[in-house]
Order: sequence, then structure tokens, then C-alpha cells
Amino acid sequence: MAEQSVSHSGAWKALQSHASKMESVHLRDLFTAAQRFEDFSVELNGLLFDYSKQRIRQETIELLVALANQQQLPDQIQQLFQGAPLNCTENRPALHTVLRSHSDESVAVNGVNLVKQVQTVRKQMRRFVDRVRMGHWRGFSGRRMTDVVNIGVGGSDLGPKMVCRALRLRRREEQIRIHFISSIDGAHAADILPRLDPETTLFVVSSKTFTTADTMANAAAARKWLIEAAGDEQAVAQHFVAATAHAESAKKWGLPEENIFPFWEWVGGRYSMWSSIGLPIALYLGMDVFEEMLEGAWQADQHFSTAPLEQNIPVLMGLVGIWNSNFLGMPGHVVLPYAAHLFHFSSYLEQLEMESLGKSVTRNGERVVHDTGPIVWGGVGSNAQHAFYQLLHQGTRFAPMDFILPIHPVGAEAQQYQLTIANCLAQSRAFMVGQESEEPHRCHEGNRPSTTFLLDALTPHSLGMLVAFYEHKVFVQSVIWEINPFDQFGVELGKQIANQLHQELIHAGGEEPPYDSSTNGLLRRIRSRS
Repeated sequence: MAEQSVSHSGAWKALQSHASKMESVHLRDLFTAAQRFEDFSVELNGLLFDYSKQRIRQETIELLVALANQQQLPDQIQQLFQGAPLNCTENRPALHTVLRSHSDESVAVNGVNLVKQVQTVRKQMRRFVDRVRMGHWRGFSGRRMTDVVNIGVGGSDLGPKMVCRALRLRRREEQIRIHFISSIDGAHAADILPRLDPETTLFVVSSKTFTTADTMANAAAARKWLIEAAGDEQAVAQHFVAATAHAESAKKWGLPEENIFPFWEWVGGRYSMWSSIGLPIALYLGMDVFEEMLEGAWQADQHFSTAPLEQNIPVLMGLVGIWNSNFLGMPGHVVLPYAAHLFHFSSYLEQLEMESLGKSVTRNGERVVHDTGPIVWGGVGSNAQHAFYQLLHQGTRFAPMDFILPIHPVGAEAQQYQLTIANCLAQSRAFMVGQESEEPHRCHEGNRPSTTFLLDALTPHSLGMLVAFYEHKVFVQSVIWEINPFDQFGVELGKQIANQLHQELIHAGGEEPPYDSSTNGLLRRIRSRS
């Protein structure tokens, strides 16, 4: 890696010069080329990636690929898959790709075959999932489990919740219902627990450290609720299991070893749903569905690790994102699935992208001198077009967009679904071409860039591919920006201060709180109203 900042490099400056020439070029003009769609789209296993509505030319891609080669992206990709300690601040690899490896593959770190470990846990998950879904894992009263509650936060909540909502019509049996408790204020637990039968409820406590305050507070509330109903602490072993990288902490909490589904320190929270953190997915949808999703992600991994940069979907996603952010001056990114079941998808990507790329220091510990992660947001497109599309169409600030459209609906009437398809295609075209009018308020300049992911159908396989593509996009951008996407020290400071303030609230005395005037004033107000 070059010692100078990437933004001072020759490849970066060449892109800056190219961007100045592209400022006056409208997307309408670019589409005068007859083969534009064919030139700027890639298809893989039922997924079509169309980036022809981006403000790019072939020269743009060539310059972006030159930047990627300058930053040694191909070598970095190989290091990622080989288990190099790319999480440099914590001196460990980021091997979420191993979680979806095939059994005949081998990735060894410090002489340990990680694939074998992963396969062992996956077999443990299958045995347990089959027992629960077949009614052989019984509650304290001898009744079969009908409800599964995942207790987690962040990556231990967002991934499983997103997948369960996205694929819920793929269930083959109806006997298991799924619920998610994440909010630290207790509102989730207070809303969900009274609606459940403790005799038939199974809790999955999902926490890498098994010390996360939000998760453990909710787990304690659920445990108390269960014991009060059962009248016996022994019921915990029948109704609680854990997905964690710290088995000893789970044992101290009262769980037997057979109730603990391990994963490892090299699994980052926002990359963890492929591990035992995905246990709620498997319980709700079936282990076959979970493994089909793993297979889709594995195929995306193979594509990412072998395809030429110019035809590599996540590489192109990452490079086009850098073009929009750093050279066209667009600091945001909007994700717009035209599929109601992808309701949680943009929220999932908010964590994946912003927690990974929200860094202002390089891997070498120097302050970055260019923008890094974009602000990611979005929503189901068919609803969002009646909400915030106005800003995207005619506002002074706008952002490049990702449209996600399954061709064949699941659970929708085919003729009605044609309206969804028409709206998605219409919006992406409207953002591109705009509209001229003698009335200023109806004038719409267009030239808003977008990408479209066209899926044959929303299946476990296609969803696995799509999520893995976004994961790898994040890695590509981190390499270009020279930052570490696998740590998240920024979230720790608030937690530390929260622990201090919690003690202030518990042990409120007559002394003035030792904080700033705003925090002190808020504390006094809260104490006076408590």
C-alpha cells in the first residue's frame, strides 16, 4: 500500500480530472449509446446487476479499476479469504466467508481448520432445529415449542429479523412463530411476553460476549418471567439457549453446554447471521432454508474472489459508490427494495455499511483527508415513493439509489404485482430522464443515478447472494479508502458513559453530577420527576 494518502495518488487525481469533464454530461446523453445496458450490466445465477443508469462511461470504469489496482484490491481480496489479520486494530482475521464454506474446503488459522469447526456447529444447529420443529424438544410442562424469541441487539438482531421477515412465506410448516426483543428500555419485552405462553416459548439469547447490557437486561426479564410461570429455575435449561463466542459466560448464566451454540472472535457482529446467530432463522424457516441462503452467499463469495474486476459485481458496486461519493459529491446512498418482505433490508444495510465504513482514521492511524462511508437509508420503494421521493426527484440534495426488484412475487397476486414492477422501472427511468416544463414547479432535471438489482425471485439463495454482495462492497470501499471496516470503537464511548450515568441514577445523592451543564441539568430534571 502506498505511504501517501490515496487522495494524493495519480489514480485519484485522474478520476478528479475525469469527474470535471463529466459534470456537464446528462444521463440522457449517455443513453444515446445503443449498447449501454449490455455494456453496464452483469448477470449471475438469476441476479442481474444493472448499473447503466449511473453517471459513468467506459473510461470511468477503467479509471476506477486503475484505482483499485493501485490500492492492491485483488491481493486484499485474496488475503481476506485466506484469513490474514485484516482487522488490524484487533489483530484478527475477518472470516465471515468461512461461515458459508463447503465441507470439502479448508481455511486454517494458527493450524486450526476453521471450516471443520463451522461444520461441527452447523450440524449441532441442524440436530437442535429438527428436534424443536418436530416437537421433540419440550417445555417444562411437556408441551412442544410454538414460539421462538430472539433476544439480541445490533447484528444479533438486525440480520435474523431481516431474513425472517424477507422469507417468511417460504415456511413449510406453520408451527413456529418468531419474535424479536432488542430495545433496552424493556418496551419490547413488555409488549411481547404477555402475549406468549411460557410453557411453549423458547428463547435464544444472541450475544457475542454474553455481556451486552441491552441483551442481558432483556434476557434477565425473560428468565424471571419464565421462572415465575414454571415455579422452578430448572425450567431455564428447557427454554433458553445461547448463540455466543463466550460459552463460559453462558454457562455461568445457567445454561448447560448442550444449549450453547458457539461462534468465534473472528466473526464480526454485523457479519454474524451466517453463524449460530442465524439459529432463529433456522428455527423459524427450517435448516434447509438457512443452508440454501448460505449457498447463495457462498456463490457470491466465489464470484467476488475469482471474477475480473471489470465484471465483478461487488467490486463494481464499491467502485461506483466511491465515484458517486468522492468524485460526484453525493454523501448519501438510498436502498429501495420493491418487495414488501424486504421491509428491514435498508435497516440491516445501515448497520453493515455505516458501522463498517464510518471511520476517519486510516489503517496506519493517520487522519483521512477524503470522505469515507456514505449515509445509508431507505425503505420499501412502493411506500417510499409516497414519502421521501420528492426530495430525491426535485430537492437540492439527493443521493444515488439502489432499486431491488424480484420479477416473480411470493404471496402476491401476479396481475397486481405488475403494478410494483411498473412503478420500480418507472421511478428509475424518471430519476434518469427527468422532465422539462414551462412551469418551474413541474420541471425535474433528472440525472439522478441509480442501480437496479433484478432478482428472478426473492428466495433464500438470491437473498444470500444479495447480502454477501453488499458485504463485499463494503470491503472494496474500505480498501480504496485505506480504513479498517471490521472494528467499531466509535460505539464504545457512549456505552462507557452510559454505565457511569446509570450509576448516577441508581445512587442519586445530593452531590452535583460531574458532567457538563446540559447533562447535569437533564439529570436533575429526571431525578426531580422520578
